[in-house]
Amino acid sequence: MRDVFVEIRFPHQKPVPSAGAGVLFPAIVSPAIELDFRRFREALREEKPRLESLLRSSGAVVLRGFPVSTAAEFDGAVEAFGYEELPYVGGAAPRTNVVGRVFTANESPPDQKIPFHHEMAQVPEYPSKLFFYCEVEPQKGGETPIVLSHVIYERMKEKYPEFVEKLEGKGLIYTRILGAGDDPSSPIGRGWQSTFLTKDKSTAEERAARLGMKLEWMEDGVKTIMGPIPAVKYDENRGRKIWFNSMVAAYTGWKDVRNDPIKAVTFGDGTPLPAEIIEDCLKILEEESVAIPWQKGDIMLIDNLAVLHSRRSFDPPRRILASLCR
Repeated sequence: MRDVFVEIRFPHQKPVPSAGAGVLFPAIVSPAIELDFRRFREALREEKPRLESLLRSSGAVVLRGFPVSTAAEFDGAVEAFGYEELPYVGGAAPRTNVVGRVFTANESPPDQKIPFHHEMAQVPEYPSKLFFYCEVEPQKGGETPIVLSHVIYERMKEKYPEFVEKLEGKGLIYTRILGAGDDPSSPIGRGWQSTFLTKDKSTAEERAARLGMKLEWMEDGVKTIMGPIPAVKYDENRGRKIWFNSMVAAYTGWKDVRNDPIKAVTFGDGTPLPAEIIEDCLKILEEESVAIPWQKGDIMLIDNLAVLHSRRSFDPPRRILASLCR
């Protein structure tokens, strides 16, 4: 990115397997010259092909040191890329709209970890790209670890071939019980009214049906049943299989007063998942992950097909914003 942007190295980065020498995960880009916000937006438009090339080879790109100091400026930076916005319909996390196409990231309590997942992998319509922005950097902790999905598939296939074969053949069923309103104490506390962007049950049923989701109404909420849905996909852009699911997140993290995580996800034929393999998968995800500490103003662009993400617990304050793109 001659004259405007320059790639930098950071100790936390890892080489991308089979991507050629010098390709690091994630790519990190900083300004090569002094920029104001207007010039930064112009540079994003001008350098979009180069940034997309980096995204394709690395899976994630961190923009660090640029003049982005507010949620509105983050919204403007996202718009500069020209991607179509994806409405947040069917996701589990509680979120609040901040400005334009910008929302808070998962608002679950700071002492809770959010396990690795692809964004909205439990529904058929998911974003292709995610933007995260650090408005307030954490006092301690609060990283957003990321990991390459094809690496996890390859490691799981090598270690547990029969399990992966069944997973590819049967897929997964995700089950979640939602109240009417949002529950901010839960990492999956999004109520059915905000999940389906309506207070009308028949409209919620229509929107669920478009996702292939079944609803079972209860006295104080609704049970949502999604699946069977694939747990492994083929990344046509890169020509490889990817570990595209929320299996570990659901099995270890979908827990609150309404939900039992062990019942939250099963094989597509309804049989339970083996706990010991799920626990080992979590260890593999942690081993392969990269966690770069947030700095105020950071923007992280993630290819949702190539990369899983999570969140570590933290000491407040911390404010990370997000935007989802088709």
